[in-house]
Amino acid sequence: MLLELTLHRPPAADLGWLLFKHPDRHSRFSLSFGHADVYWPEASDAQATCALLMTLDPVALVRGRTPQGAGPLSQYVNDRPYVASSFLAVAIGRVFGTALSGRCDARPELVDTPLPLSARLPTVRSKGGERLVRRLFEPLGYTVEATAATVSEETVALSRWTGGAVVEVTLRGRVTVRDMLRHLAVLLPVLDDEKHYWVGTAEVDTLVRRGEGWLEDHPEKELVARRYLKHRRGLARDALSRLVPEHVEEDEEDPDRKKGEHALERPLRLQDRRLAQVMGVLEQARVDHVVDLGCGEGGLLAVLLKKTRIPRLTGVDVSVRELDRARRKLRLDDQPPAVRERVQLLQGSALYDDPRLHAADAAALVEVIEHIDEERLPLLVRAVFGSWRPRIVVVTTPNVAYNSQFEHLPAGRLRHSDHRFEWTRARFREWCHGVCEVHSYRVDFDEVGDVVEGVGGPTQLARFERVS
Repeated sequence: MLLELTLHRPPAADLGWLLFKHPDRHSRFSLSFGHADVYWPEASDAQATCALLMTLDPVALVRGRTPQGAGPLSQYVNDRPYVASSFLAVAIGRVFGTALSGRCDARPELVDTPLPLSARLPTVRSKGGERLVRRLFEPLGYTVEATAATVSEETVALSRWTGGAVVEVTLRGRVTVRDMLRHLAVLLPVLDDEKHYWVGTAEVDTLVRRGEGWLEDHPEKELVARRYLKHRRGLARDALSRLVPEHVEEDEEDPDRKKGEHALERPLRLQDRRLAQVMGVLEQARVDHVVDLGCGEGGLLAVLLKKTRIPRLTGVDVSVRELDRARRKLRLDDQPPAVRERVQLLQGSALYDDPRLHAADAAALVEVIEHIDEERLPLLVRAVFGSWRPRIVVVTTPNVAYNSQFEHLPAGRLRHSDHRFEWTRARFREWCHGVCEVHSYRVDFDEVGDVVEGVGGPTQLARFERVS
């Protein structure tokens, strides 16, 4: 797989400074799946081209992990050695890491200087063809040449079998070397719509870091985030909320998604009982400032505002639309100044440390944790219990054992389409005790709703109190 970067102006040797590669040297870099060679086909004063040639090791590829569900045949018969994909994106990070990070110690003034550059990739697999290449790169200011690549019939057959077209791509534009490399490292796996490695929270950080300054304004940012993060909706939503704080997915507040859970719980008056029980815990603890993390449309805030004398109330949610609903529900614009000063609404995420919350002595997470991918819960624990460390934390979550009591809920189905999990009481207690052990809290448990013998209540509640 080949990538050629060309600088079209003198002194073209500037490209060597920016890439941290000397035009007179050939370099080879070891990769877990093969190796990459860097050489200079052209290095005149007027124009210089740096080429990255990536070679996959078939044995290393077989020994590596293949996409889930791809089948054993894909280990031996695939188009990976011949087309640009996440393998090339990893190679770019390994070979041009200094330039990708925006460092050029010898000529720092070049880092932020737009230059007349081009990038040529003879074979790009695009699940969306030439049109998708243009949709992704033209909004970034590139002149795009995308045509069907001249490749062997075998390669074409392989790419069709794996669901994409093979395209020859040339990008031309006045752009910094750093930004061109970032665009390629992010968008090549997006075109391919596949990654050869497991995607988790670290990839969210990578996308935010490499997308900062351009992805937030890209018209296809939702597509980019979704494909880059392997269609893991929670990760894509988190990345976009960090890049674009006001971003709300189109279906995020779809009322139909909420009807199912509300219809199940309405006969039990479970939401009212949940909020009343959380309010009782907070009142008994004599807290001065409560932060409702994942406040949604402000149900808990409304109860606390009306029925308690807690001086300060803060609602936090990733969705600006939900915060607007909370503002309307609380009628903040119509309230007297004393009430408006008592309530604050902030856009933010429970997964990241927010210094704005550190003055509060209590946090509430009411039916929140089950909407977070389970492997991402350590981020929440670190932010709330590790960095912020409020004196009191109240957490509620469904008791999955109680689902059998809902007449209209099919066996094995969760209460809400957005729930990532629903825990047994034993699993919830295990998680809570793990939090306490690491972060010096103690925890008490309670049930919300009518308790069924051998099953428990429909909702489980944990009250954490800091001990040091």
